[in-house]
Amino acid sequence: MTEGRWRESGRREGGRHAASLARPYAWTAGRTRPTVDLAVEALVETTAEGRTAPYSPTNPLAVVTQLCLHQRSVAEVAAHLGVPLGVARVLIGDLLFAGQVSIRDTLTADASWDERNDLLERVLSGLRAL
Repeated sequence: MTEGRWRESGRREGGRHAASLARPYAWTAGRTRPTVDLAVEALVETTAEGRTAPYSPTNPLAVVTQLCLHQRSVAEVAAHLGVPLGVARVLIGDLLFAGQVSIRDTLTADASWDERNDLLERVLSGLRAL
């Protein structure tokens, strides 16, 4: 299933697609908070274990592992799936717990204001590019 099809769930008159928030929250059993705290800019990458997990285009966890074969931020994963950030965080948290993805924070706790501002600019620029 392509990334765009995750965003499509219903049709309106004239062939336009109507977004549905119910489906993504069904993927997380209604959970909106992950088991771990994930920053929006944290980089996610599929581990060796995640690369060997069976793939199904109807399994949102499998889709995330495919998206993260190359590092992506949590925000990018949400944007590619077309789901709210909370849903993406829950899915990534589940995969982290299962050992199928790894997370790399982009800032340390003692990062300067300039470093934080620069990171925010890069994240916003990346989101605009999507």
